[in-house]
Amino acid sequence: MVHVVIIGAYGSAGAVVAQELADEPDVELTLVDDGDPGGGLCILRGCMPSKEVLSAGAHRFQARHDDRLRGGPPEVDLERTIDRKDDHTLGWAGHRRAAIHDLAERDDVTFIHDTARFVDDHTVQAGGRDIEADYVVVATGSAVNIPDLPGIRDVGHQTSADLLDDTDLPDSAIVMGLGYIGLEMVPYLSEVSGTDVTVVEHDERPIDEADPAFGDAVLDLYREQFDVTIPTNCYEKRVEPTDDGGVRLYLEHADGDDEVVEADELYLFTGRRPCLGRLGMKNTPLQPGPDWVLDTMQARDDPRVFVPGDANGKEQILHVAKEQGATAAENILRRERGLPLDDYQNVTHHVIFSGLGVYPYARVGMTEREARDSGYDVVVAKRQASDDGVFKAKDTPEGLAKLVVDRESATVLGWQGLHYHADVMAKTMQIVVEMGLDVREVPDRAYHPTTPEIIDGLLRDVTAELSE
Repeated sequence: MVHVVIIGAYGSAGAVVAQELADEPDVELTLVDDGDPGGGLCILRGCMPSKEVLSAGAHRFQARHDDRLRGGPPEVDLERTIDRKDDHTLGWAGHRRAAIHDLAERDDVTFIHDTARFVDDHTVQAGGRDIEADYVVVATGSAVNIPDLPGIRDVGHQTSADLLDDTDLPDSAIVMGLGYIGLEMVPYLSEVSGTDVTVVEHDERPIDEADPAFGDAVLDLYREQFDVTIPTNCYEKRVEPTDDGGVRLYLEHADGDDEVVEADELYLFTGRRPCLGRLGMKNTPLQPGPDWVLDTMQARDDPRVFVPGDANGKEQILHVAKEQGATAAENILRRERGLPLDDYQNVTHHVIFSGLGVYPYARVGMTEREARDSGYDVVVAKRQASDDGVFKAKDTPEGLAKLVVDRESATVLGWQGLHYHADVMAKTMQIVVEMGLDVREVPDRAYHPTTPEIIDGLLRDVTAELSE
């Protein structure tokens, strides 16, 4: 009997490993999680609750921008918004816990509600006892990254988790971080409460992974539609409290100029880091850092430790965590059977719910730059959302889309969209990219008038160039 200990069983990656291995007759499982209430980051403090509150802001945003509606824009009831969010997320988390507890009803599965730590290479302490394991799965997720900035410990600050629970928002705010979290939460903060927001962008534009036009479009959208102040090409030097209980941030711009910004509150949307601090790693050969987890999901320093999901620091996205969990489970079985292990590989499939989800950014596959750097001779098509009347008809005329195709094979290498319904269209484009479809064979007949007509336009433009 092979004994596998899964640390972080309530999380997305850990739950998948448990479910994949529970039916194996020669595997004994010990599932450990200290979550209270437990259910994983995405359900409790990430993907799902953020979409709940963003939807309230989205309704107000669209009403505010529609001059066909009379009267002032509606007011968001934050008490009701947060109560509804809590009701839904606690229900979803309960389903996740119940699934794990149901597994623990089996003879060869044990659940321990406690914090786990390594005692040595393959002994884990939890529930007041030492547990010897043939394999350990570390699926402990991620925690908020607090930047190492002079003065940061001397000022109060809020995170996205705090904002998701807050019913009394400040008049003004400074935001550090305009990545995935910031792009989602900054418009919410501005829209639902009228907060005067200044957000610091280190580079010339946000969304590093996107082609420049998409980051530029986001800057324009946030500045013009949400009245957000976004200084770019600048870095935080230090932060300090003000005499009235606020915060003062000192910035240094790339051109050498200094700037001082003051506000009532500081929000840190500065990303997440692997949550490993309480695991007792010093008692093992494991040395977390760059490339410490292989594509097989094995730890570089110990092939009997597998690290799927946010804990490995590779790509902190829910569907990736689940897929990595499945790879880890399969590779534990393959290693026991003396078979070669599989590498986890995926096609990029990202969605950022920018613009309150009214104007989301989505990406599947390669960007134009990545494709050219990989040696492809590419054909590229670009369209503005306003080129298609349906976006104007739905009063969502902002945004753009781009398609990248291999000239030789006519297969779609990548797609990006920043426009209404781009998040929904990402699934269609995932199928096109991952199946290696010939762009000339993809039907260009979306029902009229629907927003996927923007994809039809890209397909026709590329096909016409390939025919020349």
